[in-house]
Amino acid sequence: MSLNANWSYPTNIRFGAGRIVEIAEACISAGIRKPLLVTDRGLASMEITQRTLNLLEAADLGRAMFSDVDPNPNEKNAEAGVAAYNAGGHDGVVAFGGGSGLDLGKLVAFLAGQTRPLWDFEDIDDWWTRADADAIAPIVAVPTTAGTGSEVGRASVITNSVTEQKKIIFHPKFLPAVVICDPELTVGMPPFITAGTGLDAFAHCVEAFCSPHYHPMSQGMALEGMRLVKDYLPRAYADGTDLEARAHMMSAAVMGATAFQKGLGAIHALSHPIGAIYHTHHGTTNAVCMPAVLQFNKPAIEGVLSEAAKYLGVEGGFDGFCKFVDELNASLGIPKSLAELGIENPDVDRIVAGALIDPSTGGNPIKMTPKNTRELVMRIS
Repeated sequence: MSLNANWSYPTNIRFGAGRIVEIAEACISAGIRKPLLVTDRGLASMEITQRTLNLLEAADLGRAMFSDVDPNPNEKNAEAGVAAYNAGGHDGVVAFGGGSGLDLGKLVAFLAGQTRPLWDFEDIDDWWTRADADAIAPIVAVPTTAGTGSEVGRASVITNSVTEQKKIIFHPKFLPAVVICDPELTVGMPPFITAGTGLDAFAHCVEAFCSPHYHPMSQGMALEGMRLVKDYLPRAYADGTDLEARAHMMSAAVMGATAFQKGLGAIHALSHPIGAIYHTHHGTTNAVCMPAVLQFNKPAIEGVLSEAAKYLGVEGGFDGFCKFVDELNASLGIPKSLAELGIENPDVDRIVAGALIDPSTGGNPIKMTPKNTRELVMRIS
């Protein structure tokens, strides 16, 4: 079976090894003639990034990069990125990298033509309608990790550096016009990033599958996404050059992010404030939270995860699924608690407060309250 394809859902996706060579064509098809490549500091000097800039330059699309992007990007990064975009006279963005580069790149394309401040577009009610949709620049997304799925997302997660809260900025036109999913770009990921990002994709699938909202398409995508992670994340972790495993993990990332239109839940509601306050890796934090959240939600999800276990070939129903998660985490070197993650004395009050206002709480199968959320935080501490 060839792992090379063109997809039109949820956007135009060029999938396959080596397809980064199509970056200039992708930009032109999106209406971009002078792109700004946005990525994070760690990727800025890497060969895959420089090669992409070379391809753009060779096609007379210029050579411009902005890389002042933190691991948990914030409004300061966004302000600097917009300044670079406008100063360079750019007409679109190539969002390049993991979740931070993708989220910040999409936000730069969104904000560059707006007159209202960033926080006016938080994902609350219909605030996205405040934006001038015609002023949003086109985006081409190129993921270099397999986890967040931000390349097919309609939002960016941005940390407010003053309040240390993660906020979701939403607009339908955040969805990139073209995505290049080239598994060769993920070969250089170190094992701990492979694990953390892969388990982020898994968390998206698990939470979407367990969400009480009705969305059968997402349900099916979440289930198959879980299977791909189960079968291929251990292989990608053990051998980073395994292109088949890398490709299937890129698919799982796209599937997880598409599936969570159905909803997320307590895993993300907890990991967002924890990451904002303590600057932990998002996917790894999700993985640390997952076992306790599964038990927390057991009364509401025991049946549905028993069905998932059957599909995954995991014996023992709900308990078997939980055992599988524990064993997968252990095999990938995931810490078992916040303390093992390096957070010795977590500010429980701040984490609880942040979790309860996070949009992800609305998709949790069991209502999160100050009391049970505090108990949950204590369980993962």
